Order: sequence, then C-alpha cells, then structure tokens
Amino acid sequence: MEVSAVFIWIFQNVTVTEDLVRRRAEHNNCEIFSLEEISLHQQEIEKLEHLDKWCRDLKILYLQNNLIPKIENVGKLKKLEYLNVALNNIERIENLEGCEELKKLDLTANFIGELSSIESLKCNIHLKELFLMGNPCTEFEGYRQFVVATLQQLKYLDSKEIERSERIKALQNYPEVKWKIREQEQAYLLKRAREKEEAQRRMQERKDEKQKQMDSKFGFDSPDSPQEKPNQAEGDGEQERCRTVENDDEDRKFWEEPTPYTPESRLETHRYIEEKRRAKDNGRESKKREKTAWTLVTAEGKVLNVNVPKLHFSLKDDEENNQIILDLAVYRHLDTSLLDVDVQPTYIRVLVKGKPFQLVLPEEVKPDSSSAKRSQTTGHLVVTMPKAKEIILAKQKVSASIKHSGCNIQQKTTRRNGQVEKLEVDPSKYSFPDVTKIIQEKERTGQGPIKLQPQKVTEVKKSCVDFENDEDVPPLI
Repeated sequence: MEVSAVFIWIFQNVTVTEDLVRRRAEHNNCEIFSLEEISLHQQEIEKLEHLDKWCRDLKILYLQNNLIPKIENVGKLKKLEYLNVALNNIERIENLEGCEELKKLDLTANFIGELSSIESLKCNIHLKELFLMGNPCTEFEGYRQFVVATLQQLKYLDSKEIERSERIKALQNYPEVKWKIREQEQAYLLKRAREKEEAQRRMQERKDEKQKQMDSKFGFDSPDSPQEKPNQAEGDGEQERCRTVENDDEDRKFWEEPTPYTPESRLETHRYIEEKRRAKDNGRESKKREKTAWTLVTAEGKVLNVNVPKLHFSLKDDEENNQIILDLAVYRHLDTSLLDVDVQPTYIRVLVKGKPFQLVLPEEVKPDSSSAKRSQTTGHLVVTMPKAKEIILAKQKVSASIKHSGCNIQQKTTRRNGQVEKLEVDPSKYSFPDVTKIIQEKERTGQGPIKLQPQKVTEVKKSCVDFENDEDVPPLI
C-alpha cells in the first residue's frame, strides 16, 4: 500500500491554485481580478491553467523555473505584454495567438527542438523581443536566419538587435534555410522518441526495484522468522543501519548514473528529491510519535516538578501585591509561538518547543486573572499569578488602630491610678470665647455705650468690695 501511495503522488501534477495566486498578489491587496503583474516562479508548477479566467487584465506574467511542459490556457490574456517561461520543459511554441499585445517572450533554457513552431508567432504583430537561448533548436544550422526571416516584426533575437541587412539576406536564402531546418527537426524528433522510451524504461526499472525492496522488507519483518524476535532492540538498530546504508547506496547510484538532459530526466530528478524529502519528514514524525511521553502527573494524581528544557527560573512571592511571579529564562531569540503557558490553581506548566517545564506553586492562584509577558530586553517569560486568598493591607488604618489602642491603654492606666488627667490646650492653635466678657457686654447693653458712662461702671466696682466671685454660681442678669 505504501508503494502505490508513493507513486500515485509522484505522477500527480502540481497546478496553479487560487490560494497561490492570491498569496502572490499581496501588492494588489490579494485581489486577482484586477491583477496586472504576477510572479509564479519556482513553484514546481507542472500544469498551467486558470490564469486566463482569474486574471484577465494581466500584462506581465513570470513563470520561470517551473516544470511546465506545454504553453496553454493563456490565449485569452488579451492585454499580456511580457511572458517569461524560461527554465521549463516546453518543447514547442503554441497557443499564443490570442495574446494580441504580446511584446516580449522569454523561452530561455527549455527543450524546444521543433523550430518551425515559431511560425505560430506571426499573428503576434507587436512581438519585438524573443529569447530562445539554451534550447536544442539554437544548435541547428541556419537557426538565426530562419527565425529572422520567419518573424519579420522582431527587433531583437536572443538580446541581439536584428539589422536591416541581416533580414534582407535571411529572406533571400529563406527557402534553402527552411529546408535544412526541416531535416534537422526530423532527426531531432527521432532522437526525442528514443529518449522518451529510455526514460520510460528507466522509470519502470526503478518502480520494480522499489517494489522488490518493499517486499524484502516485509519478508524480513514477517512472523516466519522467529529466531530474530528475542532481541528486539538490537534487531531494530540493525534494521535502521541497513536502511541507512541502502539509502546511501540508492542516492549514490541515482546521482552517479549518466543520463541525458531531457524533460523526463529533469522531472525525474525533481520527483526523486521530493520523494526523499517526504520520506525524511515522515521519519521525523514517526520518531516524534515513538518518543515516550514525560511523566508530569503520577498515577495517584500528584503533580511533579519537571524542567525538561533545563532553563533557569525564579519564583517570587509578592506579598505586597498578593501575587506570585515566575521568571523563566527562555532563550532570547526564541519565537513566542513556540511557547505554551498553562496556569492551574496549584501548578504552572510551560511548553518550550514541546518540552515541558512544570512547577508546583506554594499557594493557590487564580488562573483566569494570570498574565504572561516576554521581557523586551532579556526575552524572559514573566508569568504573574494573583493569589486566590485575598489579603487587604491598608497602612494608614493599621497605624490609626495602633494609636487608638495606645490611647486606650493610657486611659486604662490613669483610671487604675485614680488620677484625673487634665486636657491641655495650646492657645495659639485654638481660641475660646471669654465668658466674663460676654456677661459684661450683656450688662452694658441696657446702659448705652461704655465711653458715655464711665462713672457708673466704677461705682459698681466700688460697691462690690466684699463680693466673693464663685465660678460655680451663675451670674445675675
């Protein structure tokens, strides 16, 4: 089953998807309908489609360094001015008649051997530049003369300007050059047919060899060989070493085997690299699954202190703010997305790149009110956890109560001694009315102003020589 799955993926074509186009259209706010320029180079595209429906206003299209075998589904791009399909697997020029505004066409380093296919570009009357360097057709005798005479609208061929004299000469010898090109094309097409047969045979041999390796592997692991079961760990290690040696031998054989540079060999190389990469990724995932899980909580439910990433930390009990602060010294340049913080009432757990750090807290905390931040200077992870048991501390109230208790103690001591404590008042801070003066003013109210009756006042004072002033007796009015 594994072999069939692998080879089904191998022959699956990678096409242009809407998600890929939108990601590449960031400069246009990811809008593809009004897109005028897009670059889809180095995307391992094996089939060109959908662009003529999604991006009708395209003027510049970059598709270099892919695995495109055929020019197709671009004929409806009426506004297309520049098409770059260099470094692909294209073997002939076709399906560009509808690109009415095409001015520049780059076909560098493809596999175009059917040079007569350039005649389809006669309809592109605005075409001024054409690049065919690195194609098999450039080795044909009379290649440049044939292109110059066939496409009279061209001004540059392979970055070299076409002179008027060169075009006149090419037109004079055009019938003879065209006949030579036809002969060379036929020879090249026969060669390509043999190359395709050879590539198909080589691919079939590779399939059979792969199948044989898988069959031998299943035979080795079958229950018919009980003598290899006793020491399972040693057997697994031996299998791993054998598998590594086989892979090294397979790589060496693949890369050292001489093969012609053809679209098939280029595609086979790409798929071989992808297959190896997939196998390597699958191996890593299987190893991750095989790893034993860390014991964080015992079977009895006891939470353990664990520090698998081996990080320095400090746990501070902030009594003033009634909270617990954990300072975990994570790596300064570690991406925050690789950290996972889980605060529980009795413990805290932090996953650092999948490795757990767990610490039992000295006191119960509030998980919902906790917060985690990264230090901008050190990169440390600082987790603040408020305590579940709230304590209200008010300094002023405590000091007032202390003073009050002190006063009560002092009063109790004076009562015990039987002494009466007099209250002393500072006259500079407080002022009290003089009762005697108030009484005198009341006496004088019915006698008119004081300045007009000085004698009567003196007489009252003289008549009261034998009078004794008692403070406890209220005055007479």
